[in-house]
Amino acid sequence: MSDLPDTPSGAYGARVTGPETEAERRRRRARFLRELAEARALRDRVQPRRAKAARLRHAMRMRTFRW
Repeated sequence: MSDLPDTPSGAYGARVTGPETEAERRRRRARFLRELAEARALRDRVQPRRAKAARLRHAMRMRTFRW
């Protein structure tokens, strides 16, 4: 059913029956954040111009941010 070997069925869709422990939630969140960072890194490698523009926009936002 799931094409990822370490993901239980329902991990990305409907919740698995039963209450979710805090440790499971943290593991799922950590996996999601790792995959998100990997996807962003891949996008930056394949679209360097867009990545540079995003870096410049972020730098401009940070310069104009008022603490």
